[in-house]
Amino acid sequence: MMDGPISDEMTAHWRVGVDSGGTFTDVCLFDETSGRISVWKVSSTPDDPSRGIAAGVEEGMRHCDGAVDMPAAGISYLGHGTTVATNALITHRGAKVGLVTTGGFRDLLEIGRQKRPDLYDLFASKPPTLVPRDLRFEVPERVLHTGEVAVSLDEEAVRRAAHGLRDAGVGAVAVCFLYSFVNPLHEQLACRILAEELTDVFICASHEIAPEFREFERLSTATVNAYLGPIMHRYISRLTPRLQALGLSAAPHLTQSNGGVVRFEVAAETPVRAVLSGPSTGVVAAQAIGRQAGFDDIITFDMGGTSSDVALMAGGQTTRTNESTVHGYPIKAPMLDIHTVGAGGGSIATVDAGGLLKVGPESAGADPGPVCYGLGATEPTVTDANIVLQILNPNHLLSGRMEVRRDLALEAIGQMAVQLGMDVMDTAQGIISVVTANMAKAIRVISVQRGHDPRAYALMAFGGAGPLHAVRLAQELGMKRVIVPRNPGILCAMGLLLTDLRADFSTTRLVPLEEANLPSIVEAATQVEHDASTWFETEAIAADRRRMTRRVDMRYDGQNYELSIAIPEGPITSETLNRLRDGFTEAHRQMYGFAVEGERILCVTFRAEALGVVQKADLPRRDAGPSDATGAIVGRRDVWFPETRSFTETANLSRDLLASGMIFSGPAIIEQMDTTTLVPPGTKVWVDEIENLILELPE
Repeated sequence: MMDGPISDEMTAHWRVGVDSGGTFTDVCLFDETSGRISVWKVSSTPDDPSRGIAAGVEEGMRHCDGAVDMPAAGISYLGHGTTVATNALITHRGAKVGLVTTGGFRDLLEIGRQKRPDLYDLFASKPPTLVPRDLRFEVPERVLHTGEVAVSLDEEAVRRAAHGLRDAGVGAVAVCFLYSFVNPLHEQLACRILAEELTDVFICASHEIAPEFREFERLSTATVNAYLGPIMHRYISRLTPRLQALGLSAAPHLTQSNGGVVRFEVAAETPVRAVLSGPSTGVVAAQAIGRQAGFDDIITFDMGGTSSDVALMAGGQTTRTNESTVHGYPIKAPMLDIHTVGAGGGSIATVDAGGLLKVGPESAGADPGPVCYGLGATEPTVTDANIVLQILNPNHLLSGRMEVRRDLALEAIGQMAVQLGMDVMDTAQGIISVVTANMAKAIRVISVQRGHDPRAYALMAFGGAGPLHAVRLAQELGMKRVIVPRNPGILCAMGLLLTDLRADFSTTRLVPLEEANLPSIVEAATQVEHDASTWFETEAIAADRRRMTRRVDMRYDGQNYELSIAIPEGPITSETLNRLRDGFTEAHRQMYGFAVEGERILCVTFRAEALGVVQKADLPRRDAGPSDATGAIVGRRDVWFPETRSFTETANLSRDLLASGMIFSGPAIIEQMDTTTLVPPGTKVWVDEIENLILELPE
């Protein structure tokens, strides 16, 4: 963060969060001096996202700060979340990747694990293998589980592999050898040779990306990192000079999947840790808003233009995981437990070979965008369906800043209706119903499949399209309450102003939890502590803002899954081992219903979480006023509802005119610059003291 004066007249006092999605770029601005929060929204530029981000920052600062020359000079902190990595993985538009691995293991990437996600589904399709077999090269080498070198690396074989990869025109190479997390010597040497032979090619080693055991997951993580590396490098190299040209002097940061932020240059080398960059900050913001509003049990629903992200919060705590499967690819990296599906406002509706309606995961993005944008698209999207039903304003979006054409959307959906043999309005509503079912499936993955009843949770909707579909999704799941924050369309950007600097470090050491192994346990814990301390220094985090927690993944000898247990603060002693044993026994009993007294316990992976605490924006509270919301009605329009199967006159309310204490019932449409909220007939709405909309569904 920059503390000194920018000039004699102006001091940097704006904290800015920018969330770049596939369709829109959202900017949230927090004035550290006055506490004022402002928002801005512009269209994304998929061909070069940096243009849309720079435009959003420039327009937002000019609008909110009145800056003309060097508008970003007043920014003391800039945090950025992006779906560039997420969308590249969803749409399989990453780099052409090569792989160099231990002899005999080239097919591990394709074989994977015996465990199958859909064991009895005869038509289940696997995601494409990111590295085709002809680009997977084996080299003679072998490191044992002890770290001892059994077979030295064949350096000439590495050079031959490099020549083959160069001839194939790869843009990235992943290197993954057995037990490199114990002894990385061979991976380091192979990377040096590849760097000599392959200039301007992104190269990454598995021990740098995921220094943990389980070779398939480590290989998959390194491969995904290489697949996304050139995309992220190109993105950041274009964005940085654009921000500097606007006068930005503060070091910009990018969000990681764990909900924290790191410097751009760090993010460029580890893009796999930013796969959930954009959605993670939305969950952080939802956690803060839910806590202030008094809702501890929440399912978050973030629907944008390209994808939807859902997460579960029980007791006000976000769920974290050290390993997850993202769009079909196992990734070993700390992240918030977020499930993503390719269902957004720009998701394209098609008729499949069997004559059935299908929505997504393909997206129209921002260019050409939905048919109603009038930019040449011909395939109808979810947004087009909402325009036809007139749930969205049929004339313009973004408070009049973007004109839309309902006639074009009506024509496109009309053609699809002919294919399906259905009425036009039924077809439009069918598109909404199908995309709702897709999103409901995602929520069941994080709730029902993990022992949580979604009916006991409130649904917090945000993202540009979340409030538009929230009630329909809640109805599908039997949920009774929906929460819509004051600025739902830019909540991910706001989350960037509520998150801390964060980094996670890990090392695998298979050590029995026994007194004789105390030196080995201390050594492993000290290593990750040292890595965290080095990060604190690199990030120049003040001593009073440093926070560190330590954990160790543990299991019974012979088990294949671990439980993460907190390591008590202070030096690790014999008493620490006893407390770890008690902690593991209790966690095992809670998770599995039993514990085995006297069974040998193994320490597997040691972890350190480093936090740099930053100043955060506070949400202002308003005293409740009159309950009559008539003054917020700015017009009326006919909206097609499935409840009435016809167009129904519907009140159109301005979110800016809704104040704490107001109460009203649907049918209603609530419009604001960054989103539209649908209130179907029978749904009751009240505005709480931090200006959330609380929607109560009928029984």
